[in-house]
Amino acid sequence: MASHPIRTSAPPLVAREPARVAALTRPNRAPATRHEQRDVTVHGLRLRYIDVIPDVVEDETPLLLIHGHGSRLEEYEAILPHLARRRRVVVPDLPGSGYSDKPLRDYDLRLYEDSLLGFLDQLGVDRAHLGGGSLGGNLVLRLGHREPERFDRLAAWAPAGSWDPMLRWVIFAKMMKRLRFMFWPALWVQSRFWYRRDWEGRDKALADAWNYYEEVYSEGYHRMYWGIGEDQVAQSLFDRAPHIQHPTYVAYGDQDKALSMDRGVRRLAGLLPKAVLRVFEGARHSLANEVPEELGAEVDAFLAAT
Repeated sequence: MASHPIRTSAPPLVAREPARVAALTRPNRAPATRHEQRDVTVHGLRLRYIDVIPDVVEDETPLLLIHGHGSRLEEYEAILPHLARRRRVVVPDLPGSGYSDKPLRDYDLRLYEDSLLGFLDQLGVDRAHLGGGSLGGNLVLRLGHREPERFDRLAAWAPAGSWDPMLRWVIFAKMMKRLRFMFWPALWVQSRFWYRRDWEGRDKALADAWNYYEEVYSEGYHRMYWGIGEDQVAQSLFDRAPHIQHPTYVAYGDQDKALSMDRGVRRLAGLLPKAVLRVFEGARHSLANEVPEELGAEVDAFLAAT
């Protein structure tokens, strides 16, 4: 699932050629983060990231924030002031996304797990909190399950993987990977589900995200988008959840009903041994954009708790 929506107008009906700026390492027309953009090489891939450190560090455990499917680190601009108030926060663009490298290769969730662990190694971060929404929330829980000793507290909002494996969606993603002319229409349809219609920032978010998609689209981005989408719907968090012993904050918007996200997140929270569940009334999928103050304050307090 993507966490960025796209424009409100109808999508193109034919495939677009990869833009000349598809290899950009920094945003051009799309809005850019206010923080210093850096680069690090992880397993041969250049990843763009930001490293935000407050003047006074109260929580010595850094937070790794993981963006959503096909998104980028700017997804968390509105929530960062709340989360970086007392701790270091690092946010990378995942391989194939944002302004990181987009090689022509297969993409799956294991690649993302390896890349994030390697990213922390490169930054010299031995132990961290984890936070993220949608795909990011999925990876938060997968990493907590994979290397439990490396992470303290987990915060996952609207986590993808809160479902049983869905064979029909796997077939759909495989087909979309081959039909490049369907990429833009499919994104347009998906974008209808990310923000509630009456959110005042919706139109700007749609326009900004469309600029971003057009700026980074390439064959590598196309492969990443459908490869990660396929792997997400093919797997479930339900089997991992009972074995995740970290204190875990789980949240979703009560209007987030695509792929039965609302029911799935409630079920997931019930399977996690040490979970607290928060339901944001009147919100949909992109909580870090729709309710950044409330979500940020709650995640900040949860991470700081002892």
